Amino acid sequence: MIRQSIAAAVCLVLATAIPMKAQEQSAEVRADTALAPVEGPIVVFPGAGFDLAIDATIRQAMGGIRIRTETGRIVARRNVDMGESGRFEFEGLVIEGPEDFPLSVIGGWETPIATFEARVLPGWISLLPPLIAIILALVFKEVVTSLFLGVWLGAFFYAGLNPITGTMRAIDAFIVPVIVDYDHAAILVFSFLLGGMVGVISKSGGTRGIVEAVRPLATTPRRAQLATYLSGLAIFFDDYANTLIVGNTMRPITDRMKVSREKLAYIVDSTAAPVAAIVFVSTWVGFEISLIGDGLAAAAAQAGTPPEVASALESANAFTIFIHSIPYLFYPLLALFTVGLIVFLQRDFGPMLKAERRASRGEGLYRDGAMLMSEAGSNKMEPAEGAPLRWYNAVLPVLTVVIVVLFGLYLQGRANLGRPGTLWEIFAEASAFDALLWGSLAGCLVAIALAVGQRILTVHQAIDGLVGGMRAMFLAGIILILAWSLGAVTEVLGTAPYISGLLEGNLAPQLLPALVFVTAAAIAFATGTSWGPMGILLPIVIPLAVALGGTVDAAAGTPYVILLGSIASVLAGAIFGDHCSPISDTTVMSSMASACDHVDHVRTQLPYALLVGIVGVFIGNIATAYGFPVWASLLLGAALLFTIFRFYGKKDFDSPQWAAETDA
Repeated sequence: MIRQSIAAAVCLVLATAIPMKAQEQSAEVRADTALAPVEGPIVVFPGAGFDLAIDATIRQAMGGIRIRTETGRIVARRNVDMGESGRFEFEGLVIEGPEDFPLSVIGGWETPIATFEARVLPGWISLLPPLIAIILALVFKEVVTSLFLGVWLGAFFYAGLNPITGTMRAIDAFIVPVIVDYDHAAILVFSFLLGGMVGVISKSGGTRGIVEAVRPLATTPRRAQLATYLSGLAIFFDDYANTLIVGNTMRPITDRMKVSREKLAYIVDSTAAPVAAIVFVSTWVGFEISLIGDGLAAAAAQAGTPPEVASALESANAFTIFIHSIPYLFYPLLALFTVGLIVFLQRDFGPMLKAERRASRGEGLYRDGAMLMSEAGSNKMEPAEGAPLRWYNAVLPVLTVVIVVLFGLYLQGRANLGRPGTLWEIFAEASAFDALLWGSLAGCLVAIALAVGQRILTVHQAIDGLVGGMRAMFLAGIILILAWSLGAVTEVLGTAPYISGLLEGNLAPQLLPALVFVTAAAIAFATGTSWGPMGILLPIVIPLAVALGGTVDAAAGTPYVILLGSIASVLAGAIFGDHCSPISDTTVMSSMASACDHVDHVRTQLPYALLVGIVGVFIGNIATAYGFPVWASLLLGAALLFTIFRFYGKKDFDSPQWAAETDA
């Protein structure tokens, strides 16, 4: 309670520390009796888009409707018919500063229609909500309150610095909308269904059956971690499915081998997005390729592009460029290597070493006082009395999820495509969320059918197990909702455009990939999503790389490498920032699937992510942009990581079991 009070006080102090100039500006919507009513936000931020809606009847159509700033710049335009009436909506209006207000809505022959004015707050304020949430979560190790305070602070700004209205807006403008969003609702339902499936499997003895079945194989902590690592590589088609399936399936095995929950969460998290982003048959790659295509088109159309270069850009194959960029994905590739390296060497440093030694000594798979993201594995999900321990009662439902999701992606993508196509084209057209829902429901039904059909559980007991498994996911669901809400706050406040603007500027072409990596990482860290930075940066970075001399000619040497490195750096930086961020949905889901304290997962994973990110930037992004061969950069980066863990890392074991394995 004291920690929560301190956290609330910190937010209030920061809120009151806003410059008085910003507070003195009044938010108003001016609409004279002769002018049309206009609806818009109370607060706007320079560089962040906002929407206006105008109810009007257009009597003079020449020139349509235009929205003009006080400085004379046209920020929106729409052609309309004379005499047309109704609600005219304008989206994505951007102002440069307070000097642009008031906005004038004018019609044909300069006929005034409406005026609009709002409070303008400085762009740096958009950084406060995510930063406050992240700092409080790491300092006080209490993520729910920290996330909510971040959402509240953003709503406070959004509501024009009114704390009462801001509290209401936190609920109705941010939390509720993210719940009713289809994609978010699908992830929640998928998570709860998968948790329910795990609950039935546990009640029927399937989870214990896996442990017994792999006992002859997973006889050491190293082998248990290796099995988890290989499982993460195998489920490559979607990061959400990867995280939840691998974490829930392998947790009983790693628990038995006294592997800390923090190490399990790290392995799960670091083999989810990196694999999905690289393998060309996944739910990620279609999105990535479409953005690359948009960026190439924008580069071809931008002013100053020579005709021959524009022609090459228009004919370039986005899929081919993506394939060529894979070796330049230094962070994902080196992150996957690092996980395997740690599993093989059984050496760690920092908070992870402390966690592993605690677990190996039998002092707990998680620290005392940890707030686990799932109750899976607790006494509430123990097998029913007398239940036979049959491994296939766990494996068959999990395989059902994997097979149904894969077939669902393929069949739906093929139907949506409407023509024969390659696998990546088919997967690009599929809805991953629909397929995940089908797979998790099928897994639940198979788990129940196996348990009831073998008379291990009654229908009532199976439903109890299903509900118990769903209940175990409740805390994680709350944190996911709050993380999404904070992401919505950052979108409204324009956090991502503000960060992008800060990091833009004149620079040498060879430094572009490194700058892009840092920019993508900063946006992903602050917003808690990998796809957001991709959607924002790829259509911008590709034209910028071309303007700085980049080319799609594979024989051009360094210019082509700079383009590939810039594209890869967006993807790699987004994944890196996502791995470091405690408000990332995949980071939350990794903690959830591993039944780990979320803040402990972030604290133990962060040093490893930072190490790999730094190595990737200096030995990968910068070195290759100056002509160093990409294969040599990957080998040198891997060798450096091996050296650091081999000679700086320390043995995890502190028990006879670990010592015997290492000696062997």
